[in-house]
Amino acid sequence: MNGGIDKRQARAAFNRAADSYDAHALLQREVGGRLLERLDCLPLSPARVLDLGCGTGEFTRALGRRYRGAELLALDLAERMLARTRQRFRWWRRPRLICGDMERLPLADHSVDLVFSNLALQWSNEPARVFEELRRVLRPDGALFFTTLGPDTLRELRAAWAEVDGGTHVNRFMDLHDIGDALLAAGLRDPVTDMERLTLTYADLRGLLDDLRGLGAHNVNRDRPRTMTGKRRWQAFEAAYEVHRGADGRLPATWEIVYGHALGRDLATTAGGEVRVPVDILRAPRR
Repeated sequence: MNGGIDKRQARAAFNRAADSYDAHALLQREVGGRLLERLDCLPLSPARVLDLGCGTGEFTRALGRRYRGAELLALDLAERMLARTRQRFRWWRRPRLICGDMERLPLADHSVDLVFSNLALQWSNEPARVFEELRRVLRPDGALFFTTLGPDTLRELRAAWAEVDGGTHVNRFMDLHDIGDALLAAGLRDPVTDMERLTLTYADLRGLLDDLRGLGAHNVNRDRPRTMTGKRRWQAFEAAYEVHRGADGRLPATWEIVYGHALGRDLATTAGGEVRVPVDILRAPRR
């Protein structure tokens, strides 16, 4: 797991990137589109949908088009991202905008039918805690669909920095099997995970770094280097990355994408076949 995110720095980085995010979000749009297609695998008619880590709201809007009768909730750590989400909607169809931390969801138990989360879980210090929270807020017949980043993400960038110093320059991410284990441990049902690698290529290193800055994907680890990168260290870093340049003359950046889905918790069944339903579920209004 990535384990050392400075949440205040992460919020500040995403607030600064709110206006530039969409121009740099090629990968996020591609992966989110693939995640949307996976919703077809379950017959869903959700009354309430949560876009967890909504960013600028592109997929909040797509979810609204798909589930026209549903109430939309859009949650993000950065308030300026939520402001951008708001701008995508006309006043009569705007989602509920929630500025909050996915590790402590400000939502009632058993209040959500579908959680959609595209490339947001990697910004949590405790993904297992997030899954526990999602199990809590999901109705028993609800579903979670998500993408996150695996440990091979930006492996070229990590390797190049490792040639220069021993500092933490790239986040660490949970692998596929640990994510599956965390879903099960949280009490979610029938978890399924799989992975693919996507590679973006750039003419030069600054193109990659401009994309990361434009997305707000800064190095916000608590143990990140706090000194400026001097000219000599920067030149050593560029030279170390150059060894990855491909036969096409471009520099690669690998992204390991982990896909997952799971269902809400099982209702308890007694030995005699009696189903025990928590009273809070019966009291939760469905819209």
